[in-house]
Amino acid sequence: MNLTSESVLILNRNWQAIHVKSAAEALSMMFTGTATGLDITGYDNMIPYTWENWVSLPFDEKSDYISTVRGKIKVPKVIVLCEYNQVPRRRPKLSSKAIWNRDEGTCQYTGKKLTPNEANIDHVLPRSKGGRTTWTNCVLSHKEVNHKKGNRTPEEAGLKLLRQPYEPRALPTTMFINNHRNIPEWDIFLKYE
Repeated sequence: MNLTSESVLILNRNWQAIHVKSAAEALSMMFTGTATGLDITGYDNMIPYTWENWVSLPFDEKSDYISTVRGKIKVPKVIVLCEYNQVPRRRPKLSSKAIWNRDEGTCQYTGKKLTPNEANIDHVLPRSKGGRTTWTNCVLSHKEVNHKKGNRTPEEAGLKLLRQPYEPRALPTTMFINNHRNIPEWDIFLKYE
């Protein structure tokens, strides 16, 4: 087992998912007392253990272990921070998909719901006129409308934006945690509406 490549879900002290760290970092946090290991045997059976109790857990064939001079130590899948109770927030990264989500798959000039094949990103102030690729200068547009607009501003092309583009609000980091390894113990904490 590679302790630097194995991932551990980090919960704040309110048991809300906030981050992912390597198994080595998680074990270190448990050892220093900044976190407790969460032994999960089901949705209704989760027990937090301090380092002293964690290293004494009985062997479980379904879990991963590291070997030490003291014996085998179970590698946690989830740990709980002892002090930190906030949920960090961050803004989505600017991308075509993020603009699609912000604009709800709707052309910002016509109001038409678009399929991915019909849509592209329009720079409200064209790049040729100094427009930059920013949240407040990019909108979802129908390809034909964008082609018609060309290198002009919406006013020059006879178009009107339905709403001004904006930078989305910061979201809880839970929204950005991906359980790409399908760790069942994480699913309990990554369910969001």
